[in-house]
Formats: sequence, C-alpha cells, structure tokens
Amino acid sequence: MKALHPPRWPVRWRIAVISAGLTLLILLVFALVVGRLASDKLSGDFRDEAQRTANGLAFANIAGDLQRIYELAGRAAGQGKVFIVDQQGRPFPGTDPSPFGPPRLDVIESDDYEVASQRLGVSNSVGQTYYVQYARNRSSLDSSINRLWLLLGLGVLGGSALALLAGLAVAQRAMRPIANLTAAARQVATTRDPSQRIPMPETDDEVAELAATLDQMLRELDAARGETQQMIQAQRDFVADASHELRTPLTSILANLELLEEQLAGQGADAEQIEMIAGALGSSRRMRRLVADLLLLARADAGRSGPRRACDLREIAAAALAEVRVVAGDRSLSLDAREPVIVECDPDELHRLVVNLLENGVRHTPPGSEIEATVAVRDESAVLEVCDDGPGLPEDAGDQIFSRFVRGAGPADLLADTGTGLGLAIVRAVATSHGGTVVAGRSHGGGARFTVSLPVASESLASVYMTG
Repeated sequence: MKALHPPRWPVRWRIAVISAGLTLLILLVFALVVGRLASDKLSGDFRDEAQRTANGLAFANIAGDLQRIYELAGRAAGQGKVFIVDQQGRPFPGTDPSPFGPPRLDVIESDDYEVASQRLGVSNSVGQTYYVQYARNRSSLDSSINRLWLLLGLGVLGGSALALLAGLAVAQRAMRPIANLTAAARQVATTRDPSQRIPMPETDDEVAELAATLDQMLRELDAARGETQQMIQAQRDFVADASHELRTPLTSILANLELLEEQLAGQGADAEQIEMIAGALGSSRRMRRLVADLLLLARADAGRSGPRRACDLREIAAAALAEVRVVAGDRSLSLDAREPVIVECDPDELHRLVVNLLENGVRHTPPGSEIEATVAVRDESAVLEVCDDGPGLPEDAGDQIFSRFVRGAGPADLLADTGTGLGLAIVRAVATSHGGTVVAGRSHGGGARFTVSLPVASESLASVYMTG
C-alpha cells in the first residue's frame, strides 16, 4: 500500500505561509501581553475612579446632616448608585437599603458593579458611625475592554494577512529567476537541444550561481554531443565507404565463381565439387546483398543521397512488381495505379523500397495469397500501399519491425536464404530520406498493410517530366 503524502505546495506559498505564521505568532503574543496590561490598567483606573468618588462624597463638608449628605451624594453619583449604611450594612433611616452588604474600605466587585466605601466624618445622635457606598456599573468598562480585544484581534489578523501578501510578493520575486531557469530547462528537455543558453539573473547570488552552473553544464553537454555526432558521422562515412569498396571485390568473386561453376559443369566435374562451388556462390550472393543493404543504410545515415529527379511512382512500382513476381511462386501480385504519380526521388532507392515491401509480403504469406500494391495521390501526398491477406503482423510488433536485423518467420519463407533482416529498415530509411513516412498496420483481409507517404513533386517539375 502506497504511503499517503500531503499535497505538494509551491515553494513561494510555503515561504509566504511560514512568514505569515511566524508573524501571526509574534502578533498574537504581543496582543495577549498588551491586551492583558491594557485591560488591567482600564480596570484599575475604573476602580480608582470609583474610590475617589466615594472619598469625595465622604469628606464633603456638610455639618452633621446625614440626610443632606445622602441627597448630595445621590446627585453627585451620576450614573452610579449611592447608599449610606452603618457598619452592619443597615441603611440610614429614610434611605434605600444597600444590596452590597456591610461596607469595606477597599473596592469590591459585586454582580455588575464596582463598590467603593468610605467612612463618613459625621455620626448620629447616639454616636453611631455611617459609611457611604458608591457602586458604579461595569458595563462601560467591559465595553471598552471588549473593543480593545476586538481591535487587537483585528490587528493580529490584518497584520498576518499583510505578512502573507508581502511574503508571497517577496517569494514571487525571489522565485522568478528560478521559474526562468525551470522554463529554460523544460525547453531544453522538450527540444533536446543543449545549445540553448540559460537566462542569467541580474543579481549576483546563489540563484545566479546555479544558473551559471547549469549554463556551463549545457555548454559541456553541447560540446560532448558535437563530439559524439562527429564520431558517429565518421563511423557512418566509414561504413558507407567500406561497403562501397566491398562491392568491387564481391562482384569479382561472384563473376569468378560463376565462371568456375560453368567450367566445372562443362568438364563433367563430380557432384561434390559442383555443390561446393554452388554453396560458395550462394554465400557470395548473400554477402553482396548484405553489403548493398548496408551501403544503402549507411548512405542514408550519413546524409548521402543519390541524384534526385522526377519519377513516376507507378512505373517504379510496376518494375518492382515484375522483378518480385519471378520468386512469388503461387502468390498473386497485382498493381492498382490508375494515373501517374510524380515524385522527386532517387529512382534506384525508391525501386529498392517497393521491392523490399513486395518481397516481405511474399516471404510472410502462404502459397495462394494475394499481394496488392496501390499507388495514388491522397491528401496531396504520393501514397504507396502494399497489402496482403496473410497472417498479418504480431500484436506487439509496433515500430520494432522497422528496426535493423529483425526477422520474422513466415509460413513460406522463399527468400530466407537471401534475407538480411534489413528489408523494412531500408524501407523506413528511404522513406525518411525522401521526406516521407511509412506506417505498418492490418489490411482489410486481416493481413499486413504497409503505407508509404511521400511528397509529390512540384507542379513545374511534374510538367517537365510529363512533357519530356
């Protein structure tokens, strides 16, 4: 079971989120400290104000008239409540009872009130001492504290949001050179062209150093590729030259062997000698075929091409069909070509392409099969199609059948003694060198189908060919 991984975040978002998270943590600690201190200061000021009001009422210079003190205290209290009580909390006669109990000389909190008490400087006729109690509602204080926390919370959230945006902007700017490097590297990977250069950042930092390193790496890869291409080109030239040079001695060997075979046959030589000469002659012919195939492929790989001229693909196909019909046995070969199809080509190479496709059909179909070649113009391309009704291509064949030295075992492989495994590779090489393509598929009869598409000749070249 695969381990579950968290979704991948872009680096710029990680930087922005981390910076915003740190800012949130710092602002949160700051807000808690400041909010706590400010709340305590507001509460202390509120309690001190209540105590000062109680003290002011208690020390009012009113000569011994408690009723008068109560009336003045009630008017001076404003939004608060004032009570005059004795030490046991009993109200002064004629006044409202206090809900806050016996007086205490410090500020106490009772329900929603802060209650401050102070001893009066007067007493009644029997010497009993009275106290003034001043109670102030905490609603204004709580409202102020709530507003304070709200402002601090909004400040924390706003600061974190700004830190996120700022971090994202800074990260975006910092990551822009890396994004440029990524785009350049992706372009190199797509085109497989190490000659492209890496854009250098304006700043001299670690990103610039990375860009310089990548650029140097591409330069070295480009140089290595150039050296490899030169080496491969030299090898291709060598194979082409060697194959060309081998044709002359092979031709001489074949001529001598054929002459020797005729002489031995005329002199009545024994069967063993004739069989040895026939074997050597067959091997030499296969070698000549292999050298010819290698020469054609090597010339295609090296970019060497014979002279091109306007040719009628229909005529080339007809000539190839006549050549292959000799070894076709009981197989039926036909050509469907209703009009001339002019292409610019090397006629020898194109003839070899058609021959290879027809021989491939003969080699891999049983006796009595039908092999049909079609030449036509489709979608402004010259199309050669070779179909048969044989067993068809293997399911997993794919483009592998166009690889070199790949052979398939046919039900009646008449040309097995001369096959080199290069036939379809030559077909693709010739088609590619002429700017065309070749595709393998299944025919309507269930057999194999090979479709070669080539560019048609220009109108001027075609008209010259037709009038010539």
